[in-house]
Amino acid sequence: MTNETLTSAVVAAILRSPSGSVESLEHELIDAGRDVTRRHLARVLNEVFGGEAITELSQVVDHQGRPINSLLEEPFLAHIKRDGSTLLIAQLVPLEKALVLVGNDRRGSRSWAIVEESEGLTGALARLHEHNAGPLTVLPHGSLREKLEGTDPPDGVEVADYLHAPLPFASRPGSSRATTDHPHLDQLEAESIRILREAVAAAKKPGMLFSMGKDSMVMWTLAVKAFWPEPPPFPLAVIDTRWKFREMYEFRSYMENLPETNVFVHINPEAIEKDINPFDSGSATHTDITKTHALKQVLDTHQFDFVFGGARRDEERSRAKERVFSIRNAKHGWDPKSQRPELWNLYNTTLPKGQSMRVFPLSNWTELDVWRYIERENIPVVPLYFSKTRPFVERDGSLIMVDDERFRLEPGEKVHFEPLRFRTLGCYPLTGGARSTAHSVADIISELEDSRVSERSSRVIDFDPGASMEQKKKEGYF
Repeated sequence: MTNETLTSAVVAAILRSPSGSVESLEHELIDAGRDVTRRHLARVLNEVFGGEAITELSQVVDHQGRPINSLLEEPFLAHIKRDGSTLLIAQLVPLEKALVLVGNDRRGSRSWAIVEESEGLTGALARLHEHNAGPLTVLPHGSLREKLEGTDPPDGVEVADYLHAPLPFASRPGSSRATTDHPHLDQLEAESIRILREAVAAAKKPGMLFSMGKDSMVMWTLAVKAFWPEPPPFPLAVIDTRWKFREMYEFRSYMENLPETNVFVHINPEAIEKDINPFDSGSATHTDITKTHALKQVLDTHQFDFVFGGARRDEERSRAKERVFSIRNAKHGWDPKSQRPELWNLYNTTLPKGQSMRVFPLSNWTELDVWRYIERENIPVVPLYFSKTRPFVERDGSLIMVDDERFRLEPGEKVHFEPLRFRTLGCYPLTGGARSTAHSVADIISELEDSRVSERSSRVIDFDPGASMEQKKKEGYF
């Protein structure tokens, strides 16, 4: 039989069945009277599927040709072995008029499944699972990385997309709508909108500090409502430490492309010059230079007199002392003893020369209020808030995610791969996650209704020796 004839027979056999493997294909060809060896068949499959099977993790790339996080290769393989899971490196291959999901193990042995329009990739993954006994871990290669986004894998199949860089953020319809009415949200909304309007009325040059977190998104949503149909009359200032989660940067790009937003980013030049980072500099110095000093530079350069922030009183003890309108001195410092009374929600917006005002429209909200409002208004948020298998280490009682290759593993430190979500976001080496199964806003609300732990309990910077949050605020921290 010529190679051309065998190739045609192989293609016909693949398209004839919803799924298959090298073993099943070999048996089918032999039963049909074809004289074929396993080695010869493997060469033909390389031709049919457009290349040799990828067997090394270092060869795996995403839809943009970017390699996986090399820091995770060995821990990931150890995790697969420990769990007794079969690893398949999978990709999509067009074959005549069909699309085939092709997977191979690290020895190069292949199996495949036709992607049926009615079942999509979920059905193809399920059929691929049938040819591999036990739990299956699929590492997507090429275009499959992007195509699997939003696909629910079948039982027994895990998609190891956490080894890849995050995809660009895209706002999607909410998976659930509020099933319980919370009238107090209307009161909180009205109060916050009044605060926003009062501040803008008194300001010469207002601005809003935007951290890309859930509170910032609620505050921004309230600002859009407060000044509709015109866009909010102030820019969003982003203080970039260069060490945020990669998914936060993708979310920032999404916000920058919205027509109603004016986003500008500032990085402290000293942080770049001295390569300030959480590992070499320590969390206290890193926070002081990349956040506090950077914020002061923004305020001095742009001369913002009223600056909005998303802090809430329930977050932390020193924030409970904050007024809604918080006076700061000429050096942007905070003196809790000099704050003005705000009896009956009456605000004094008079601003002496040289001073500035921090304004906190969400002061009276709780974390639970924020999530209930996100659910009601279907507000987009960074996906890190939702539970997903993520790589992390347990360090000083915190679950720290290994977000990129800059992360430094300490001697003997073990990387875990478990479902994890974040209640608060910041610099990834300084922000701990929580084990959770909350995959939706409704799940998060249910989880918080039973929680008695503050969301900031996982922020490393809040526990720096000799550097309390109150002291940071006195030095200019927002």
